[in-house]
Amino acid sequence: MIERGTPAFWRTNLGLFAAGLATFALLYCVQPLMPVFGAAFHIGPAQSALTLSATTMPLAFAMLIASGISEAVGRKPVMVASLLASSVLALLCGLAPGFGALLLLRGLMGLTISGLPAVAMAYVAEEMHPKAAGLAMGLYIGGSAIGGLSGRLLAGALADFASWRVALAAIGVEGLACGLLLARGLPASVHFSPRALRARALLGTYLAHLRRPVLPWLFAEGFLLMGGFVTLYNFIGYRLMAPPYRLSQTSVGLIFCAYLAGVVSSPAMGNLAMRAGRRIVLVSNIGLMLTGVALTLAAPLAAIIMGVVLVTVGFFGAHSVASNWVGFRAPEARAQASALYLFAYYAGSSVVGYIGGLVFQAYGWAGICALLAGLLLPAAAIPWRLPVPVRAPAPS
Repeated sequence: MIERGTPAFWRTNLGLFAAGLATFALLYCVQPLMPVFGAAFHIGPAQSALTLSATTMPLAFAMLIASGISEAVGRKPVMVASLLASSVLALLCGLAPGFGALLLLRGLMGLTISGLPAVAMAYVAEEMHPKAAGLAMGLYIGGSAIGGLSGRLLAGALADFASWRVALAAIGVEGLACGLLLARGLPASVHFSPRALRARALLGTYLAHLRRPVLPWLFAEGFLLMGGFVTLYNFIGYRLMAPPYRLSQTSVGLIFCAYLAGVVSSPAMGNLAMRAGRRIVLVSNIGLMLTGVALTLAAPLAAIIMGVVLVTVGFFGAHSVASNWVGFRAPEARAQASALYLFAYYAGSSVVGYIGGLVFQAYGWAGICALLAGLLLPAAAIPWRLPVPVRAPAPS
């Protein structure tokens, strides 16, 4: 196994960091560009939001089978092919002749990009020494967070100073560079044995999880939380670029720096949940999100920004607790339980993100806040109907 401090350890971590960075930059770079797409293609906010939903919905489904494919062909080939193919599609997005072509390319990206987040955790668990695995996974997650932030910032700034086409092409070039780092740095799997893809057995595992009394509620929690979070970020740019604020595309992109607060809150709330209890910490973080949503209704720009920060802190904290709770309640096949949670998570992004555009077109920002409240109040109620286990199940 790869030991901490060895040259292979540092090459692996560099590759994983680059992979996380590029994956989430490719996925979320369109979010600050939605008002730009509206102007370029003469479409409304709901249609612009499809540039993200068209990627996350195929991603949600593809993640359910990507891990199974990696069981048959290997972890590294799936990860490298996923990142390189997605980067090429991002380059092609910059050349898209129309909005339909852009959506098609983004939809294909949802299929190709699924191979990396679905397989990275399995690679770390198999190849890294237990004393090195925590740092490796932390660097991958850190790269993911930085990638989500930097992709949004870079795309917003380049759209301001050049065009959305240049912005998407630049993200594609970044992805190709990171893909080459991954291919060069990541050692081939040593502790991996190929296994035939058994679709019927995989389906049976998913159905068994859906029949459990607790897990479907946690999957619903992921849908509601991510749906609300993405909807806020999808349309906050429209509000801040309109009167009386009239912020530039670059300035709106800087709003995404609120992500940094969320990156800090995720591990902190996860640790707090171990001491204070999952239920109270989860509900408290959803309360933070609701408080932030209310603040964004205020007129002062500072209040709106503070509201976005609170929503971000609350979301990352709640997501950390809910996703951990899934693993705690799944007595076996925890990878498949996590895949179902991520399916619901990205489905929330796709479905609610699009519906939010229709609500914004009809009712403005007040409508968005009402929609978010309609998602977060049921999300706050769910933990109270879940039993809180005293003891973790034995490892499967």
